[in-house]
Amino acid sequence: MMSKNDYRRRVSRRRRSRFSRHLPTFIVLFVLTVLIGGCIFAVSRFLFHKKSGPPKDTEVIASATAGTAPNTEVTQPTEPALDEVDRLIAQADRLAAGYDYDGAVALVESDPAASSDPRGQEAISGYLATKDTMVEADHTQITHVFFHTLIMDTAKAFDGDADSKGYNSVMTTADEFKRILNAMYERGYVLVRLHDVAYEEPDENGNLRFVYGKIMLPEGKKPFVMSQDDVCYYDYMLDDGFATRMVIGEDGKPTCEMTLDDGTVSTGSYDLVPLLEDFIQEHPDFSYRGARAVIALTGYQGILGYRTASNYSDSPTYEADREQAAKVAQALRDNGWELASHSFGHLKLGVSTNPEKSFNGFAIEDERFRHDTDRWKAEVESLIGPTDIILYPFGNDIADFHAYTEDNPRFKYLESKGFRYFCNVDASTPYWMQKGTNYFRMARRNLDGYRLYQDTVQEDPAKKRLSDLFDARDIFDSVRPTPVTWY
Repeated sequence: MMSKNDYRRRVSRRRRSRFSRHLPTFIVLFVLTVLIGGCIFAVSRFLFHKKSGPPKDTEVIASATAGTAPNTEVTQPTEPALDEVDRLIAQADRLAAGYDYDGAVALVESDPAASSDPRGQEAISGYLATKDTMVEADHTQITHVFFHTLIMDTAKAFDGDADSKGYNSVMTTADEFKRILNAMYERGYVLVRLHDVAYEEPDENGNLRFVYGKIMLPEGKKPFVMSQDDVCYYDYMLDDGFATRMVIGEDGKPTCEMTLDDGTVSTGSYDLVPLLEDFIQEHPDFSYRGARAVIALTGYQGILGYRTASNYSDSPTYEADREQAAKVAQALRDNGWELASHSFGHLKLGVSTNPEKSFNGFAIEDERFRHDTDRWKAEVESLIGPTDIILYPFGNDIADFHAYTEDNPRFKYLESKGFRYFCNVDASTPYWMQKGTNYFRMARRNLDGYRLYQDTVQEDPAKKRLSDLFDARDIFDSVRPTPVTWY
């Protein structure tokens, strides 16, 4: 495995190698400096002090400083800057640190100077040798965790107003999120894309069918999927300690804005997307081949904080908001994030849990279901591009645990609209997935205030739901009001 430490040792070794190659040059320059300085001193002494030699104390000073040019400082040789070959290998090392050994080899081989250089050949050999040690991960044991918008200012979120209870139940604080990342990293978890777990490919007859992906990782590493629901920054969240919208940073990566107490707008790591990006930049081996999380969007009250829904169409900033939302969505895709539907109106699209309020077994009418799906396609997908993932609001699936069939009208409708990945919510098991011929289902686990609290107070180890990921007592934010009840 090209770990972070291996990466640093490789860079350090190349720098020492470059210094060693240049050392003879430094020695020659130093000797020439001594000789030239001595000659200058001798000539000046002969010309200017021919008749009266220098005092004895001057001779002592002269002998002590022989070889040093007058009025110059002695400086240590500096380490040479990286050349083009080293810079290319450093980029390839970054790919290898994320388990993309083929990409690392291809990058070095793409440059004739690097591929013919001993440093490039050594790097390629190292990548291939490490690749041979990888083992295939068990695709049946891949967990999927999810979050909502992260709480950045707990004092505002937990101030006792009408929204505080909901925040406390279904949201995660930024400090908890960062602790979770560190804890899962230390336990060997590696972030993979949902499309890495399973994907469509043609069979021998050219018909598309789902197959499990072949995820190759070091022995002991454990792949997992991450998602974030409802990344819209609703109006009701203003002044409650959350980011206000997503923007594109100066580095071209998606980041967030947040309005501070004095009214100024600050850009920085104020939600899951930039915080996860920060962590992966520091720990490239936490991400499998550049994987990031799934970002699920609704259309209600805007996308990514921009008021793009049709009920804002009379706003003077409507067209500008649409354009900017599309740019941010593309920046997410360009940087490895997967985008998903969370419905347009954040509706219960699936089966009803209340027989008295059921529409042919579903929570809402068929017409409303189709209208919501069509509206999301028209007003959200038209901005963010083709999307084949749906993360059900409230985890409300369109069927029970049995396989989807063509007899299910909601599955058929979603399939006709291009959806292939369907994710519900089930924290009762570490992992659950179902692969059909034309779809892939996966259960997600909520890492929110309620779930963290339940694991913290649970005394029976067998009933802890998160112990495979971390010890919730190390994660739970002490500023939360307790007990945390389900909202």
